[in-house]
Amino acid sequence: MTSITGTNSISLLGAAHTALRTAVAGIPADGWDLPTPCEHWTVTQVLQHATGDQVGYAAAITGGPWPSEDPFQPSGRIDGDAAALLEQALALSAAAFATVHADAEQVPVPLPQGPLPLWVAAGACALDAAVHAWDIAVATGRPSPLTAPDAEQLLAVAKQIVEPLRAYGAYAAELTVAADADADATTVLLAYLGRRPEWTPQS
Repeated sequence: MTSITGTNSISLLGAAHTALRTAVAGIPADGWDLPTPCEHWTVTQVLQHATGDQVGYAAAITGGPWPSEDPFQPSGRIDGDAAALLEQALALSAAAFATVHADAEQVPVPLPQGPLPLWVAAGACALDAAVHAWDIAVATGRPSPLTAPDAEQLLAVAKQIVEPLRAYGAYAAELTVAADADADATTVLLAYLGRRPEWTPQS
């Protein structure tokens, strides 16, 4: 399994934030109501969820404000500049994790597991941002923003946190990757998270 340190996970979080930022910047004017791999959620709702989750991770660490809207019940309406709201959430998340020592073993998170080592906590936050960046990118007809090295690290994190979260509906059941397929790291990660790697708006 890929070895990740606290420092690695902070870098991974930065890459995931960049992927999400880029995916949102690529949403066309008529793309906000498009369907996504998150069943029953539009692009707008996925963005609301992803933004709220980043605020939640920051709040868990700093004790600051929690999201004003339940990330799991996104309204589908955004008041104000969506990109600016996302940027604010990403800044809060990055600043919060910057206060945590690289060797920290008890980092507060907005997950039922309770405090986690930094590499898992920051990795979980990165996983959330990265997979929703993928959701938005493919929903709007853009290439996957996930790189193979990042996907390998994200899978290592996912194996630490995802199974208990399936019971809460945070992730769907794992999908099977064909045994004879030369599956790349992104395909394996997405299938583990219950997403169809081949998903398209028409599928």
